[in-house]
Amino acid sequence: MLDALEKLVRIRSKDGNFRFELNPTDDVSKLLNKVSATALQILETTQDADPSSITISNQPRGNETPISRLKGRTLQSLGLKHGNMVFVGYKSGPPSAPPAAETANPSQPASSTPHSTTDVWERVQEHPVDLFWRQKEGKIPRDRDSRFCKHGPNGMCDYCMPLEPYDAAYHAEHNIKHLSFHAYLRKMYPKTSSSAAQALPPLTPISYKVKVPCPSGGHPSWPAGICTACQPSPITLQSQPFRMVDHLEIASQELVERFLQAWRATGLQRFGWLIGHYEPYEEVPMGIKAVVEAIHEPPQEGELDGLTLGLPWEDEPRIRGLAQSATVPLTIIGYIFTDLEPTAEDRTKNVYKRHSQSFFMSSLEAIFAATVQNANPTPSRSSATGSFGSRMVTAILSASEDGQVDISAYQVSEQACAMVDADMIEASVEPGIVRVKEEDRSHESARYVPDVFYRYKNEYGIEVKKSAKPCFPVEYLLVNVTHGFPQKPSPLFRSTNFAIGNRPGLEDQHVEDLLGSLNRLSALSGQGNGQLPHRIELAKWLSDWHLIAFLDSTQLVSKDDIKNLIRVATSPGLTEDPKSLDALMKTEGWRTLITFARESAPSQPLPSASSTSHMDHDIPQEILDQIAAEEATSREVQTGSRTRVCPHCTFENDHGGSDCEVCGLPLG
Repeated sequence: MLDALEKLVRIRSKDGNFRFELNPTDDVSKLLNKVSATALQILETTQDADPSSITISNQPRGNETPISRLKGRTLQSLGLKHGNMVFVGYKSGPPSAPPAAETANPSQPASSTPHSTTDVWERVQEHPVDLFWRQKEGKIPRDRDSRFCKHGPNGMCDYCMPLEPYDAAYHAEHNIKHLSFHAYLRKMYPKTSSSAAQALPPLTPISYKVKVPCPSGGHPSWPAGICTACQPSPITLQSQPFRMVDHLEIASQELVERFLQAWRATGLQRFGWLIGHYEPYEEVPMGIKAVVEAIHEPPQEGELDGLTLGLPWEDEPRIRGLAQSATVPLTIIGYIFTDLEPTAEDRTKNVYKRHSQSFFMSSLEAIFAATVQNANPTPSRSSATGSFGSRMVTAILSASEDGQVDISAYQVSEQACAMVDADMIEASVEPGIVRVKEEDRSHESARYVPDVFYRYKNEYGIEVKKSAKPCFPVEYLLVNVTHGFPQKPSPLFRSTNFAIGNRPGLEDQHVEDLLGSLNRLSALSGQGNGQLPHRIELAKWLSDWHLIAFLDSTQLVSKDDIKNLIRVATSPGLTEDPKSLDALMKTEGWRTLITFARESAPSQPLPSASSTSHMDHDIPQEILDQIAAEEATSREVQTGSRTRVCPHCTFENDHGGSDCEVCGLPLG
């Protein structure tokens, strides 16, 4: 009988299945070396294996980890239990002795040997919302069922015990179409040991590219040769069970209204990057929501049925750095664009073009979304590469069924991102259809396209598998994201009135206008405590994303002062605390800015009559009498020469008499 302190570990490789008895506290290097150190344990089961290429995994395919990276860890810390199966892979090579690191100093314990390399996923800095959910249990609480629960208030049974965050019945009951990312992780990899999760991450990003060089090493690299070891497997398109973002929340409706003003004024489509942050979303088990705090419009050329956008965006590093300096660190969380066309019958309504009978997101838009998501991966310790998926959201302003403007939000699946990364698909003339590209073996633009299939139910309700070549519906690549507005809006930026950039001819940003408004508001807010409303008005005026972004581009103040400004402008008590601007006003950058504003202010208008009454004492009396006489004469001349209308016959009399020339009656 196996000792309780020992465990049986099964090894499976291409040479067969093997079993070894090891202690839970043994170092992982004993999977590579025999306990007696007289022979190799894994290597003795292989044929001409290269010791440096040996990898282990908890799955038949994927999650392969070089065993050299796990040195210094015990089998127990890896989560290996009695009877577990470990899958071993290696590359063939000339027979060799054990690695030099193992034989150089046999007396030195493996745990004290410094690691030559560190796992990628161990160095990843995850987002705070990911760290939040990793520390939570995530289960769905349930109240006591009065019909079925027979226990006391402190008891628990099957009818009231918490549910797992991936419970299918709960999601169906609450009409939740996709699992949240962390609920999907719990389903894929139950929370048993945090160290085991770090050792063998459960996720591997999808890749449809040919492996170069080939792992087998038996032929020239693609496109000169290809085999089953380096070519990607056939693809079956299916609905993605999870989504990286569960909800899109726009901080205030004024953001959307300001964005739509350009379309309402010109009829041309507009595009904007969503500036915001991520928060836990309690409406979905272990959910995440993207909160939009501002919309930044890059340089673009709008058209009636589309727009032209320049990528890469040159100003992106500056905008990202500026947004990161807010009280709540902000980043680019997605993008929004309009697709609106007024109807010919009623210009106040728009054409309803996105629905189940046409398309929700065109193939061109889906490919663009995949490109943006590939460029913005999400750091994750659950992936062998240190990143998995993306939280970039696509928001579309289009017409609803009643012709009003409505918002819809989407992401594209990991399969879509992998197909775009492998250059396998392209847009077609039909917006709801994606076209699969042809295979290309030329050295300049080599492209391997595996077999692609998708499933659907035919007219008899039977699920049918069909080839996706040459084209397939774009709906197989989409992931729905809910959206909405908060019930009690509390946006970080209190104002949206400043002119928006990159709207030439519609809204122009000028330094003179900025300094003029600043001079007026700062002068009013600095006149004692009695001017509290003016100080609040100044605070609201400063709390504008477009104002801060434009001021940063003018280089009137330093980068440190701009960071201080955006921290003050996004502080929670900005409009409630009258002293919230004191720290800002004491900075050298603010004083410099106020100096610029005062020097560039326009000259004062001429004083009015009431304000110049005190100057009359400096003018001689005879001059004043002469001026008064001339004004009186001028008034008499103007009165005498004016045309008078007879109230009786309406004849216009231009003479100086008192009676009408036609009817002879007095002119009154």
